[in-house]
Amino acid sequence: MAMGGATGEAQTAPVAAMSAWYLANRRDLPWRAEDRTPWGVLVSEVMLQQTQVARVLPAWQAWMARWPQPAALAEDAPGEAVRQWDRLGYPRRALRLHAASVAIVERHGGVVPEDEQALRALPGVGEYTAAAVRAFAFGRRALAMDTNVRRVLARLVGGVEHPPPALTVAERRRAEALLPDDDAAAALWSIAVMELGAVLCTARAPACQRCPVAADCAWLRAGRPAHDGPPRRSQRFAGTDRQVRGLLMAVLREQAAVSHGTLQAVWAEPIQRERALDGLVADGLVEPMPDGRFRLPGRRPSP
Repeated sequence: MAMGGATGEAQTAPVAAMSAWYLANRRDLPWRAEDRTPWGVLVSEVMLQQTQVARVLPAWQAWMARWPQPAALAEDAPGEAVRQWDRLGYPRRALRLHAASVAIVERHGGVVPEDEQALRALPGVGEYTAAAVRAFAFGRRALAMDTNVRRVLARLVGGVEHPPPALTVAERRRAEALLPDDDAAAALWSIAVMELGAVLCTARAPACQRCPVAADCAWLRAGRPAHDGPPRRSQRFAGTDRQVRGLLMAVLREQAAVSHGTLQAVWAEPIQRERALDGLVADGLVEPMPDGRFRLPGRRPSP
């Protein structure tokens, strides 16, 4: 297996071991199936941002049943995407997927593009998502660096428990050195290292005894030293604006239009409630109506 920037068997061995482990142990997920589509992969990648697979799976299946192609979603109102998103969290992702579907129809004839720059030009598609679609939908060599990948490589090669808060140049070079030159091999390695981080090399309870690359792991050889970087803070949810936004959205999803009084009943503290509502309007997730009611965003008039 040719290695981009790698030197010798020391770097080739963990790639081969991890790829073999993945083929024998991969989870059966529909966006990895043989009949997967680039659109299905794109939807899965957007949904999986900051959301666990167990929650994404039923949401992805319902989404794809309703909108199996970008054109189907583009024909619907953006508010329907938000409504379908339900309680998956961070509903702006639904708006971005809708905007991406419109762009795919208008710029690419309804076909998800393979080109990196074309992908990154889609609304809501950044460096990671574009790389993931190229690797997992099209089988291309692309550097898909999510949290799981960064953690695995920080331990395997860097010898530390957790990667830095933000992606660094050193991390990119480390991943590039292990990424095979061959498209198919690179795509396999990319999904294998991601899977390993998701199911074995987890943040809180790594299963080193079952890891296929334990013998090559610098962190394990060093005795699994504890993280000594900036404190890793868990996000509080109860009582936050995010909770209030979620409660407001839950009411708005249930009705075509909702009065201000109905929304006022959702949260007793008026300043925080109005701040959350104003934020939803500013984000394009909620539209004020001329009669004082509120609704999910409707279809924009054609220019």
